Amino acid sequence: MKQEETVGDLDQSVGYVLKQVQASLHTAMDEVLRPLGLTVAQYACLELLGQHPGLSNSELARRAFVTRQSMNLVLRRLQERGLLTRPDRAAHGRALPTELTRAGQSTLREASVAVRVVEQQLFSPLSQAQQRRLREDLAACAAAAIAD
Repeated sequence: MKQEETVGDLDQSVGYVLKQVQASLHTAMDEVLRPLGLTVAQYACLELLGQHPGLSNSELARRAFVTRQSMNLVLRRLQERGLLTRPDRAAHGRALPTELTRAGQSTLREASVAVRVVEQQLFSPLSQAQQRRLREDLAACAAAAIAD
């Protein structure tokens, strides 16, 4: 009979260390985004819309790893601040395509620069080649998780 393997020492668990890095990244992002009046979820939404204008609430939620209900709140708050626009009615179906305003683009630029500094600091122990390899390895893991 094959003996089942446990997680064992957490310091040797890839998942545990990955969660530590994720938590550190989230905390550092929160610190640089707070002065801009943004949460990490709001920043993610702005970044996604900056790169893919017109995404629907559902698509934004999926790509930002939040529920549709949470994304609806994010969008509402950003719209109240004048950082994005959404039509009152959908041109086709039920999806309301969302786009950044000029103020949204300006806020995104400032937030994106701040987040990039956080990433550079967090991953500074790794060379550019190591960072590229890490990104590729993690992308392969993410793809395998989706395939399951």
